[in-house]
Formats: sequence, C-alpha cells, structure tokens
Amino acid sequence: MPEGSDPAYRPRVAFQGESGAFSELAATQMWGGSVHFVPSTTFEDVLRAVDAGAADYGVIPVENTTIGAVPGSREALAAFPGLIPVEETVVAVRHCLLSLPGSTLDSLERVLSHAAALAQCRTFLARHPHLEPVEFYDTAGAAREVARRADPHAAAIAGRHVAERYGLHVVVADIADSLENFTRFVAVAPRGMAALGESI
Repeated sequence: MPEGSDPAYRPRVAFQGESGAFSELAATQMWGGSVHFVPSTTFEDVLRAVDAGAADYGVIPVENTTIGAVPGSREALAAFPGLIPVEETVVAVRHCLLSLPGSTLDSLERVLSHAAALAQCRTFLARHPHLEPVEFYDTAGAAREVARRADPHAAAIAGRHVAERYGLHVVVADIADSLENFTRFVAVAPRGMAALGESI
C-alpha cells in the first residue's frame, strides 16, 4: 500500500537485531511509533525481506564515528542492487556493560555483543583482559541471551535502554572508546517505492 494513501498505514520495517536494537531506535527516529517492525538476524536478512516484499523498508547501520564503516553493511547493500537508500538518520550510541542483578565486573568472564559494538569498546576490553569478547549477531540480542542463560559470569554490551527490558542491570555505563559515538543508519526500499513521508 503506498505510504500516504491511508492515514492508518504502518510501514513494515525490517531491522537487524532484537527488540531494543539500535537499528530499531533508528527506525523509530525515522517513522515515529507508526511502524510494524520486522526483526531480522543479519543485514542480508533485512535486505532480503525488503527485496522479497516481506517488508516495505529495511534499516541498517553503515558508518560509525569510532570504527568507520560498519563491517558487512556495504557488502550486503551491494548484493541487493534493486534496493536504494531513501532516508538516513544518526543515532547516539551509548554502550553499557549489562549483566544479571548481583553480578560485578570482577565476577564476569564473557561479554557478548555485535562485532561493531565490541570494536567500539576496545579500550575498555583491553583494560579488563579477564573479559572474553564473544561476537553475537546483535547488541539487544546479546542482552536477551545473557538473561536467557541466567549465567552470572556472562555480560552483554548494549544500550542502557535494554537493561530493564531484559531484566539486567548496568554493571558499567558508557564504556565506548568515545562518548561522542554516533552511528549513521540508512533506510532502503525498492526502486520506485515512496521516500519517507511521500506518496507515490
């Protein structure tokens, strides 16, 4: 259904990760609350959903002020030449170390998070070599997995906003290498699809 033809229209927006992911925040900045979210595991899954018509738009991160290009995003975009950027937004990314209530920094052994988030927190991880970084498909997904495992020795690097959602607590706040840590996200759609806020 073309955006703008129905006031009740809610675009289906695919994003990489679980509820609470920074990509979901980016989509919310673009559309507000009028979105039907389609969580996806990988960047390719996001774009495949749009390409196949299972989502109207896809949102993925492409560039971060701390690490530069987000690993894998540009390659994923290049694999779907029928999709084009229609909008972009920038999200302030404040990473925290999250774990089960009662866990302390010294009691932790493993830290799950997306590769990009781990890279944005290299200095913190280098200062705490007892923490083994473990790549996971998503920051919010890592938080959910830590909660699911109920392992007091596991933690996740994710945003403060997901701690309450998954019953975790903030062990250490603001652990990114830079507090001026921003990620640029793009929304993509098939050629000919309306840009945000427009009718076709």
